[in-house]
Amino acid sequence: MALQISATNPEHPALLLELPWHLPLEEWPEEVLVPLPRGISRHVVRYARAGDEVIAVKELAERPALREYELLRDLDRLGIPAVDPLAVVTGRTDADEAPLESVLVTRHLGGSMPYRSMFETTMRPATMHRLMDALAVLLVRLHLAGFAWGDCSLSNTLFRRDAGAYAAYLVDAETGDLHPQLSPGQRDYDLDLARVNISGELLDLEASGALHPSVDAIEFGMEICSRYGSLWDELTRRSVYPAGKYHFIERRIRRLNDLGFDVAEMQIEHAPNGDSVTFVPKVVDAGHHQRQLLRLTGLDTEENQARRLLNDLESWMATQDDYAPGDPLGARPEVLAHRWVRDVFRPTVRAVPPEMRGSMDPAEIYHELLEHRWYLSERAQHDIGLDTAVEDYITNILPKARETLQPTPATAE
Repeated sequence: MALQISATNPEHPALLLELPWHLPLEEWPEEVLVPLPRGISRHVVRYARAGDEVIAVKELAERPALREYELLRDLDRLGIPAVDPLAVVTGRTDADEAPLESVLVTRHLGGSMPYRSMFETTMRPATMHRLMDALAVLLVRLHLAGFAWGDCSLSNTLFRRDAGAYAAYLVDAETGDLHPQLSPGQRDYDLDLARVNISGELLDLEASGALHPSVDAIEFGMEICSRYGSLWDELTRRSVYPAGKYHFIERRIRRLNDLGFDVAEMQIEHAPNGDSVTFVPKVVDAGHHQRQLLRLTGLDTEENQARRLLNDLESWMATQDDYAPGDPLGARPEVLAHRWVRDVFRPTVRAVPPEMRGSMDPAEIYHELLEHRWYLSERAQHDIGLDTAVEDYITNILPKARETLQPTPATAE
């Protein structure tokens, strides 16, 4: 069988052809390898250079290599933090035409480290807690997307430092399965595997003297369960609010945003005892909100502005009589979004006198008004409405802001 390279980018096969595929990975010469820290793996893994890119090459049988390649591509399409699949190389043979195992090629995740490298100096318990937080977030994201990992562990994860915290990335999808939705049993099984694997890995570190003496390996293994449970509950629980408590909904959205999750969809059901609000969180790629807002409304904004405006648009649409998601007789989202721009967004922005806006563009003005409404509603413990917020903002906030921004008069010398 001839050597075959299946790649995501047509440029990659030409670059990969220069590597010594006729040699087992363990025998690759030093001149093609890149000396980067490697984690523990059941397979032989090497880092190499292909053109300007650093790649990770993992040797395994053809069928699991192709399967993992497709799973990683699926995770990439879903926006899940995982290593980037580049290619699968099959049909390898040595100089005597004896078959060699296939390889999976992924892009090296710049700035990332395997957990063992992070424990080369004894890691403080507070840092380990942040590590567990990052892994819990990753596992929740996978489960929300319908991905059962099947082998969640520190060894199968890469970590990046992220402004004092950590971000976790899946690095081994070989045992995974993608489903439309996971059952509680599938999630519990994954979580129990994570608990056992993490405790075992920490016990191994303890035996080598690399674990902080105050850290209990078993308790830290249990910690992933409690942190996962708290996060899953926050993301999926059903919230029931009294009628008129719009700012409670806003508070919930803010909490989810602070956790790193975006509310891509929310369903609001009106019930006799109040408004029942169900959030469906979805982790989305950078620029998602900009593109979505531009598609729906024609407004071209920054990403954070777009997210804020989309949250308001979603909440407003749910109050409209012809809003019926999934009902072909209901108004299309594009129609409702156009109505929101015409009846809500533009009149609200125009209520702020042009001479008082300074350098703020319309999206920023609207964002500021929504923020002011939020603070006033929190203080009043009920939704004060946008009109009241606009009036108070113009009367009490903008004049002070303009005074702050006025240049200081020059003093005579």
